[in-house]
Amino acid sequence: MRIKMNLVKGLFAASALVTSVTACTSNSNNQENSEKKDLDSLQEYVAQRLPIYEKVRLSTNLNLLTISERKVLPLLIEAAQIMDELFWKQAYPQRDSLLASIKDEKTREFVKINYGPWDRLNGDKPFVNGVGEKPIGVTFYPLNMTKEELEKSDVKDKHGLYSVIRYEDGKLVSIPYHIYFATELQKASSLLKQAALLTDDPGFKKYLNLRADALVTDNYTASDYAWLDMKNNGLDIIIGPIENYEDKLFNARASFESYVLVKDKEWSKRLAKYVSMLPELQKGLPVEAKYKKEVPGTDSELNAYDVVYYAGDCNAGSKTIAVNLPNDEKIQQEKGTRRSQLKNAMKAKFDKILVPIANVLIDRDQQKYIKFDAFFSNVMFHEVAHGLGIKNTVNGKTTVREALQEQYSWLEEGKADVLGLYMVTGLLKKGELTGDIKDYYTTYMAGILRSVRFGASSAHGKANMQCFNFFQEKGAFERTAAGTYRVNYDKFAIAMNELSNLIITLQGNGNKTAVEQAQKERGVIKAELQADLDKLSKKGIPVDVIFEQGVDVLGMK
Repeated sequence: MRIKMNLVKGLFAASALVTSVTACTSNSNNQENSEKKDLDSLQEYVAQRLPIYEKVRLSTNLNLLTISERKVLPLLIEAAQIMDELFWKQAYPQRDSLLASIKDEKTREFVKINYGPWDRLNGDKPFVNGVGEKPIGVTFYPLNMTKEELEKSDVKDKHGLYSVIRYEDGKLVSIPYHIYFATELQKASSLLKQAALLTDDPGFKKYLNLRADALVTDNYTASDYAWLDMKNNGLDIIIGPIENYEDKLFNARASFESYVLVKDKEWSKRLAKYVSMLPELQKGLPVEAKYKKEVPGTDSELNAYDVVYYAGDCNAGSKTIAVNLPNDEKIQQEKGTRRSQLKNAMKAKFDKILVPIANVLIDRDQQKYIKFDAFFSNVMFHEVAHGLGIKNTVNGKTTVREALQEQYSWLEEGKADVLGLYMVTGLLKKGELTGDIKDYYTTYMAGILRSVRFGASSAHGKANMQCFNFFQEKGAFERTAAGTYRVNYDKFAIAMNELSNLIITLQGNGNKTAVEQAQKERGVIKAELQADLDKLSKKGIPVDVIFEQGVDVLGMK
């Protein structure tokens, strides 16, 4: 009996083992099937999203460059490429291991476009298996740090532009960029010094030397002033930690980027006169006197350029087509800014994106008003308009940027959008600008429809949605039965003034809660608009561009 019983027990044990192994194998298979399904779904997502970018070759007429400029240009691009590496370290430092883990080539390409595994033009949606939500402070701050923890700490540089926050011995500390990224910044500084030795232009030489010093000290003020002083340079480079958009926790810390530029001297001459008109336009702003007492600087430069290289923050996701710098409010008021219009990139977006959008969504009778000169002017005056309005709150206690913190950028972009249109309207009335107001308003409308496709997660996206929803509420345009948009030109001008008043007042009051409420109410894409935007995707109209760049330049040394 014992042997028999043991045999039966053995049979039951073997049966249980088989059942257990079968269950484990089944669970393992289910998990593998689930992961495969998730992976297939993400690859399908990427396959659909990748075509939203149209590849464009960045080029300019290099024959116009002097001998010394031909020697300098490759050095500038090499320095810019270091900024690209640094931005990767800020946005997603595990780039190499991430790319090595991805077998699908399209997903790898999409990671490179987005500088990480989050879709920048779709609310930072993760598109790589196992990746969670994007940290709102990316790598500027420790992952588990709260806003309150930093505010209560004794860190002196809590909201510093040029530092990272880290834990050391359980305490929060601030580490300057020039120490944290010392190796890369020393290399970029050396390249700028080499370029300075080769350039013939005294102003550019001074700027390059001072910017080289700034990269290794984090003291950028002197180089910003020198940059504004340049007048005759044929080349330019914007380089360093500049914009705050990537820091969505405090909108405080700056990201590395670079633009390498070739000046279009003929177009630049046409633009020079507009900066001197800023004080008069400031006086005419449709807002109470206390919100427009500040006098904008007029020692500014307004230039047109062809870009030959984008790197870092400005190359991530949607591509910048105009730049207004420096961001330092003190320098802006004392000296002004340099507004750089990136003409070849702008023309690419106009031809490849804006015109096709207008052909689908702008009323057929108004499509004739879509013109590149109007698009160029609208974008240009957006940048000029950053110099208008108010930089310090009316109570005199702080700057608008400090008062609004992470709510500052999107509202400032919204201000520039609508005040740029205000400037166009005023200059046309004065005869300082040529063309028909219908060209500018209709092209502006098409421009909004282009820009809202970037999504409502970015500062520019929120700004565009605020404008779209406000103008719609005021009857500035109507959506026809045919599903197209038709501008009401009289109401467009009225809505422009009313939105200008609203935004400048919000900024001047420095009421962050009120700005947050404005974003919740209007900084969103509603279902009807989303359906119209989906039409554009179905027709294969790209959302933005990616660049084939630098290939004609790096062999010039």
